[in-house]
Amino acid sequence: MKIQNPIIWADMPDPDIIREGDTYYMVSTTMFVMPGAPILKSKDLCHWELVSYVFNTIEDNDIYQLKNGRNAYGKGQWATSLKFYNGLYYACFVCHDMQKTYIYYTDNIEKSGWNRYVINDVFHDMSFLFDNGRSYLVYGNGEIKIVELKDDLSGVKAGGVNQRLFSTPAENIMLRCEGCRAYKIYGYYYLLFIEWPYDGNGRRRVVCYRAKELLGEYERKILLDDDMEYHNQGIAQGALIDTPDGEWYSVLFQDHGAVGRIPYLLPVSWEDGWPNMGINGRVPEKLEIPLEEYEARPLITSDTFSHNENELDLRWEWNHNPEEDCWSFTENPGYLRLRTKSLAKNLLAARNILTQKTSGPKCTFSVELNTEGMMAGDYAGLIALQGDYGAIGVRADNNNLKRIIVSKKDSDTRQNKEEYKLLTDNSVFLKIDFDFENSRDIAEFYYSQDSVNWVKLGSDLHMTYTLDLFIGYRIGLFYYSQETAGGYADFRNFIYESLV
Repeated sequence: MKIQNPIIWADMPDPDIIREGDTYYMVSTTMFVMPGAPILKSKDLCHWELVSYVFNTIEDNDIYQLKNGRNAYGKGQWATSLKFYNGLYYACFVCHDMQKTYIYYTDNIEKSGWNRYVINDVFHDMSFLFDNGRSYLVYGNGEIKIVELKDDLSGVKAGGVNQRLFSTPAENIMLRCEGCRAYKIYGYYYLLFIEWPYDGNGRRRVVCYRAKELLGEYERKILLDDDMEYHNQGIAQGALIDTPDGEWYSVLFQDHGAVGRIPYLLPVSWEDGWPNMGINGRVPEKLEIPLEEYEARPLITSDTFSHNENELDLRWEWNHNPEEDCWSFTENPGYLRLRTKSLAKNLLAARNILTQKTSGPKCTFSVELNTEGMMAGDYAGLIALQGDYGAIGVRADNNNLKRIIVSKKDSDTRQNKEEYKLLTDNSVFLKIDFDFENSRDIAEFYYSQDSVNWVKLGSDLHMTYTLDLFIGYRIGLFYYSQETAGGYADFRNFIYESLV
């Protein structure tokens, strides 16, 4: 089977992968969107489909409810470690907003909402390591440490191993080693990290430490330092995985502008006990692997919203915890109805923004909005969600006038900018086009009365990947009020198109 990199042109950072027989499972980072920690399934390491989420929500507090000015933007679930051990699947991650480490477990990886243990400590960017009947987390940034877990993984083992393994270089280093993935292969302990030096190529790279003894002396080697000629954005941080036939591969990600952090597949060979990533030290644009193509469901989907039950497709995720009684498919059959029961000062404070990922090189999303139930101060529509956001929607005012509005917050001014057109009917079609090709990173906004003839409104949004949200741009359906809660907005026929 022929592979074209990247294998997924969408935000799928911090991958970790396990194999069960001929089936691969991958976990990724979703930060503050709910449900989170998606589990993807594949049989060819290239075509992946979403099958479950580790958690439905992390905590039910002001941070995750967008209350009292608090939020989990740029935080939440990071860099999850995924393993199968003693008949159970385990996923571990840190929430820096909560200053806690979460260990989730299940006997069915394709079912969402796992059980969990909570540790009141931070084991940053950890990796599970199971060895000789004992369980560990290897973690840290620069100072790499190891801690032993109880036999049932419910917490730190009293009197167990708990020490520093080694220090990684600090001189001329912007980001010291982190993002650990730990393995025991061919009699060696291998610890893989991402590192970002100032010197050399000055980009992210893959670094490996290995030792014969877990607590012994570790050797260091740079395994990969390549950007595929994309703006010196190094391809790094990810997992090693083998096939049933003993072939080895790695999945790593690259910061790729506004679309987010996207994964690549690399062949791995072994020489003198070290894994060699890529081909002659480079990430191949194309490669051939001895696996049959897997027919995976797309990772982004259209949705008519014509459903008999209030159950979302797995590919939808909420911005923070949803208000479950404020959305419905059954209240107005054929539509997604969003309601408000609280006020929000702006889009980033709005509850129940329903999101999906965007995709490169280009994609477009459209939806029909019915505004009949909107009240004064309400705003509903489509958003290109990031710290520098752009939205097109309908806003109602106190004079019962409704305007189609493009609202933006961008890096040029850091201020809200609005342009509008009066709405003459209760129904309108809205569309956002995304162009990530060749780092163009532009979003354009359109409206229509018939979904055929589209009118561009407002100026383009120059999309920027900012660390305040720390995600690739998402498309979102939103509805919120600044004045009086209790109204509703109806959406139907959400359409996604990938423009390759």
